[in-house]
Amino acid sequence: MNAILTFLKNFADSDKKPIRSAKIARQKFIEKLPEVVPRTAETYDGATIIPRSDHNVSRQQVGEHALKVLYRLRKEGFDAYLVGGCVRDLLLGREPKDFDVVTNAEPEQIADIFSNCRLIGKRFRLAHVIYGREFVEVATFRKAISDDKKDAPRITKEGRIVQDNIYGSINEDVWRRDFTINALYYNIRDFSIVDFVGGMDDHKAGLIRLIGDASERFREDPVRMLRAVRFAVKLAFKLHHDCEQAIPLNAHLLASIPAARLHDEIPKLFLSGYGVQTFEMLRQYGLFGMLFPAVEKSLSHEAAHFPKMMIINALKNADDRVAEGKTVQSYFLFAALLFEPMQQRADEKIKKGELESIAYYEAAGEVLTQQVRRLAIPRHFTLAIREVWSLQPKFSSQVGMKPYRLLTHPRFRAAYDFLMLRAQTGSASTELAEWWTAYQATSESEQRKMTQPQPVAAKPKKKRTYRKKAKPLVIYSES
Repeated sequence: MNAILTFLKNFADSDKKPIRSAKIARQKFIEKLPEVVPRTAETYDGATIIPRSDHNVSRQQVGEHALKVLYRLRKEGFDAYLVGGCVRDLLLGREPKDFDVVTNAEPEQIADIFSNCRLIGKRFRLAHVIYGREFVEVATFRKAISDDKKDAPRITKEGRIVQDNIYGSINEDVWRRDFTINALYYNIRDFSIVDFVGGMDDHKAGLIRLIGDASERFREDPVRMLRAVRFAVKLAFKLHHDCEQAIPLNAHLLASIPAARLHDEIPKLFLSGYGVQTFEMLRQYGLFGMLFPAVEKSLSHEAAHFPKMMIINALKNADDRVAEGKTVQSYFLFAALLFEPMQQRADEKIKKGELESIAYYEAAGEVLTQQVRRLAIPRHFTLAIREVWSLQPKFSSQVGMKPYRLLTHPRFRAAYDFLMLRAQTGSASTELAEWWTAYQATSESEQRKMTQPQPVAAKPKKKRTYRKKAKPLVIYSES
């Protein structure tokens, strides 16, 4: 036992060694692991067991930290599996962004096993086993929802689960998963995959299917509708017809989801490299309007496709940046999405006689306040959005020191990109966008020339005409 602990300690320190030494240590670690795993027998009611020879998932593809957690739990006598998106992605030949572990150990027991563990969550307790800047999320098997009155406090009148800290077995846990392709369990004991709900068949067919009744599962957690769309786009899968029919009927349930949780879904939906397809699919099923009601309203009576084309171009630019490995600022996307509703509201105020500057300021505040109620956009995002919008009129100043002062503004680059986006859709002058593109690229001396006032052509002098003074009229009266 001491030898095993010493080896694990040495393996944990292997990150500090050269890459070649770390790879050798990892290989030795994997070769030794099966020898220390207790062979306990699990029972699976009605499950299909896919042996290692019939699937392509290898533990060589599993993250080192996740392997440590799996084997440590097994060593302590608990069941431990990989489950969810990591198994799905490995089957597709993709690299998972993280590895989720599920076990029959309860959160407090997990904390006792791992000194580097932190328990989080209120709705459902989770354990994070921390390794430096990374962590492995460990969940306990959940119990299936029943008609028992004891479950009543866990569920709202609409059917949404608000408290979920009742634990069960793997046979119950599978029915709490959302989609069949996310309910495949990779067993570290014999490297098999346990399939209770036909997830492997749906995986091969490229199908997004809910486990159980679709409407009921959406009522339990309406965010599953957003996840269904996201997975369909990301994996190029099709929605099962039951899922397709249930989404429009239950889209209104998103209004009951906390704004902070909905905001967390936005980067996953629009900033993962599939923003354009996701936008179109969300609109198709009536979900986009629940996230951005003011934007959906402006899209319903768009003029010459301007709002939609601006959003499409913004999302396409974001997709291109993600493909190139560049970062994308969330606030810029919000600025593009909400610009047309703000513009419409400002125009209405101007028609009523308000000053243009005041109208735009008030319109921005109203639109952002309304949107924050639906999505909890952070304050530093709303301030950045306001800055990008407020700098747009200043691009019209091309004389004197104003262009230089605008060029040195901290938010200039984002505002300039937004100007270019507007020029693509006809919301701003193409000549203006080209002028600012040239102004940035040229030297200081050329910049001074570009910003000099244009000489005003002198008006031709009119020829003066002199009129003779009229002699005063003298009237003589008879004396």
